[in-house]
Amino acid sequence: MEFNGRVALITGGAQGIGKGIARRCLAAGMRVLIVDADKSALNQAQRDLSGGDRLLARRTDVTHERDVARAVAVAVRAFGRIDAIVSNAGIAGFAPLAKTTLAIWRRVLDTNLTAAFLFARHGAVHLAAAKGSFLTIASTRALMSEPDSEAYAASKGGLVALTHALAISLGPAVRANCISPGWIDVSGPANGRGRKALKLSAADHAQHPAGRVGRPEDVAEMALFLISPAAGFITGQNHIVDGGMTRKMIYQ
Repeated sequence: MEFNGRVALITGGAQGIGKGIARRCLAAGMRVLIVDADKSALNQAQRDLSGGDRLLARRTDVTHERDVARAVAVAVRAFGRIDAIVSNAGIAGFAPLAKTTLAIWRRVLDTNLTAAFLFARHGAVHLAAAKGSFLTIASTRALMSEPDSEAYAASKGGLVALTHALAISLGPAVRANCISPGWIDVSGPANGRGRKALKLSAADHAQHPAGRVGRPEDVAEMALFLISPAAGFITGQNHIVDGGMTRKMIYQ
């Protein structure tokens, strides 16, 4: 697959899954703009990813439309085009229902869902010009839940629905797809500033039909494929990357 010269804008790109996707895109020869709210994490990511003049980083609050518009403009001004937008930025906000205030609810929805809408709105014309693609990163919590995750689950379910709506509205010029990761280990300094490595047990790995907990690289490989011309007949879909967990019956 040919990626040289192609451009990706990745939100939440300084940490976790977003950083893994940025690393994979750079390795494939793409030019990448990572945006993140954490300036220190952005600085660290620039050092870690070693993209040279193919990597730019911009501090961005993805919940503010003016910041979103400026980030899109920076990518176009620096690289001349945008072939892919990966809307990955997200926060958890887990809390019991009685303690999930309206402010918490709105912050989670604004960060996880509304930001994707804003990047689609401001980036669509550039993606169409490049015959590009829009990729959202949701979660298997769009399909199944643990307690105290109402805001997060709603935001991720919304991303799945937003994705297929964009596929219909923006096609055929722009494809839109979604990845729903399961348990991805994003601990450790390689995945973000100041992160301690999580001690995973044999049971943590063994419960997955694939035999292990996921890594950012697992999502990054799927992301690279979905934004590539090789996936040209795939749009409007939610692709689950969870080691098989959503297909496993569990009885207590």
